[in-house]
Amino acid sequence: QVQVAESGGGSVQAGGSLTLSCTVSGYGYSVFCMGWFRHPAGKEREAVAITDTTGDLGYVDSVKGRFTVSLDKAKNSLYLQMNSLKPEDTAMYYCAADPFECPKSCRGGHCTITIQDEFRDWGQGTQVTVSS
Repeated sequence: QVQVAESGGGSVQAGGSLTLSCTVSGYGYSVFCMGWFRHPAGKEREAVAITDTTGDLGYVDSVKGRFTVSLDKAKNSLYLQMNSLKPEDTAMYYCAADPFECPKSCRGGHCTITIQDEFRDWGQGTQVTVSS
């Protein structure tokens, strides 16, 4: 049974840093895509950062230069280092995994809701709150 578990959320002041972690258990695939998605209250969910076992990466424009995603393939674990946090980064952050290479549009930072919904395995989410 596949389980996706996130950790590392919390509350910080603007300019601070947080690191999110995600581990997928029961994932015996040699190729897979993992990503971080966020859903701010009252807004649409967006793909923040994705990567896969081929090494491709993709970030939404608003986090480029501030967030870094990394994948530990041996541990089936995904990390998101978030620096220079802003109040607009406040959201519920979800980790998701899919047993395929990441969609090309997501690698380019344009990951629509329809494509996001194709990710098969999702975690429960972890809240990130950034105060001004």
